[in-house]
Amino acid sequence: MFISRKLIGLLAAAMLTPTTLMAKDYKHSDLIESFAVLPAVTQATVSPDGKRVIIRRATTKDGDYILEVRKTRDLKKKPVLFGAKHMEISNAYWLNNDLMAVNFSQNIQDGNKNYWVSKFAIVNANGKDKWRIPFPKDNQARFSLRSTLPDDPKHVLMSYDIDDDFRPDVIKYNIYTGRTKTIIRSTSKLGGFIADTKWKMRAASSYDLKNNTIDQYVRASVDDEWELIYKNRPENRERFDFLSFSAENPQDIYINANRGQDTTGIYTYNIKTKQYSDRLFGLKNVDVDGVVLSRKKADRGRLLGFSYTGKEPKVHWLDEYEQQLRDAIKAAFPSKFVSLVSRSEDDKQIVVRTSAGNDPGTFYLLSDLKKIQIIGERFPLINRDLLGDVKYIKYPARDGLKIPAYVTIPKIGKKPYPTVFMPHGGPWVRDTIIYDEWAQLLASHGYMVVQPQYRGSTGFGLKHWKLGDNNWGQTMQDDKDDGVKYFVDRGLADPDKVAIFGWSYGGYAAFAASVRENGPFACSIAGAGVADLSRISATLFNGSRYGRVFQGKTVSGLSPIEHAEKLNMPLFIIHGDIDQRVPVKQSRLMVDKLKSLGKAHKYLELKGADHFYGTLYYRHKSAFYPAMIDWLENSCFTK
Repeated sequence: MFISRKLIGLLAAAMLTPTTLMAKDYKHSDLIESFAVLPAVTQATVSPDGKRVIIRRATTKDGDYILEVRKTRDLKKKPVLFGAKHMEISNAYWLNNDLMAVNFSQNIQDGNKNYWVSKFAIVNANGKDKWRIPFPKDNQARFSLRSTLPDDPKHVLMSYDIDDDFRPDVIKYNIYTGRTKTIIRSTSKLGGFIADTKWKMRAASSYDLKNNTIDQYVRASVDDEWELIYKNRPENRERFDFLSFSAENPQDIYINANRGQDTTGIYTYNIKTKQYSDRLFGLKNVDVDGVVLSRKKADRGRLLGFSYTGKEPKVHWLDEYEQQLRDAIKAAFPSKFVSLVSRSEDDKQIVVRTSAGNDPGTFYLLSDLKKIQIIGERFPLINRDLLGDVKYIKYPARDGLKIPAYVTIPKIGKKPYPTVFMPHGGPWVRDTIIYDEWAQLLASHGYMVVQPQYRGSTGFGLKHWKLGDNNWGQTMQDDKDDGVKYFVDRGLADPDKVAIFGWSYGGYAAFAASVRENGPFACSIAGAGVADLSRISATLFNGSRYGRVFQGKTVSGLSPIEHAEKLNMPLFIIHGDIDQRVPVKQSRLMVDKLKSLGKAHKYLELKGADHFYGTLYYRHKSAFYPAMIDWLENSCFTK
């Protein structure tokens, strides 16, 4: 099947004159309010037969999400609604054409402890049947869905600790009766099973306590012995990840690995010949993300392409139909990042999501490759005219290392701009910017925002990653300072109006900047940050020998709390009081130290906020956002 040029033209014309389904019309139009409100629509997923679509939609500014199940042929018709009283609906997906699984989450606070509980329930999309919760007596919710089975719509594969040994086993679960069949049990030696395209468990991993390695195993068939093919050693940090088995050659398994090179690439390992292929796909400057496989019932698992991330996620397509289909749809949305987030088996119903650096995103339903209906905008209240354009550049650090960075240029004001450097958390991650709420919040108030991918960030090869080892607050911090010089020298950043704001590791970087001497920043905003390096190292890696070597031995450098007396700029500290990743005690200790030293600062503690962005609700953002903007304008960049 090929997409003709005539069809591409028809599709583009259809995109320009959509049939609209309006999102919930909120009455709050204040600029900061429009950013603080949670997304109006977060998900749209079509059923395999394409007859219905699940939409997760907000009912209040704080989310309070419900599910709508609508008929794809007419989205305006009254939907079947699903809600939850005590737990939050996280998402939902189709198990077959009739049943859907709904994920729920809830934060439980028990004395001084708090934790998140996640569960899922099965329900008929017609809304007439009762909810079914697998293993209802299991209060620990020790189960998760692994995969649907296209050839067996009555069953799914699940992970579940069937024998109560604290190791997840693989079971087949009947979604109508609740009956189970054990496929394979985890042991002290083997777990983390991966199925081939026939749903046979033929790859696995285990932790070797004696040698402190994670070992990777494969087998030619379920009747053969397991073969050890690789030992992941924490000290070398080379990547070696099983991805999936080949549909074209069942004895090949796709692997994402370095294999002696700086960046990762895609290889196959043949279990029969015990040989690796040459690198099938790889890039010089960024790691490869993985393989893209067909999810269609007819050719499930067929290789379609290779995915990677430069400025934004991309795919090197091998399949001509997939390339043409995406080119046709993208042509209708110039300058947008376009993703096909859900598709029916026959491609007659496709959910398209568009977004851009200056566009928070919209969900569409494309029917028969010619009719388009708007499902909803993610943030319908935000004024797009105030959102900045996002550029992807590289600037030199003082030792010559090239630092990738995302730069959001404000639409208001003129250069040189007041500027906010916003290093990402982690630090062993990287930004992938399509639309960033915090960057655009700041840009809408006239700030240029720079998001540096400093040394220690992952995704840019082993060298870039390892250069951050034991350089917290040192060469890692120099990369941020050098970025300021780069933008000041080019007349883009006002040298007297540069702030640093970060969350998690980014909060640490903001703490570190505030106590380093002769830095380029006028002020600092530390969100959920690490102030005491020794304390966080003991907390994060205690109990994991592998983790202590893999990452724990890389965390050293400047500990901000030990240099609190050197605070030399206005400092704003923000932290959630139930943060499980970086305990709020980190900020409280820093605040106490600053008070004892008589050092001026501002502290905002967000009640009921955990660490990650997804746990910041409207009630948190509506306190955090205006406080940050006011502080920048009146306490940092004073006129």
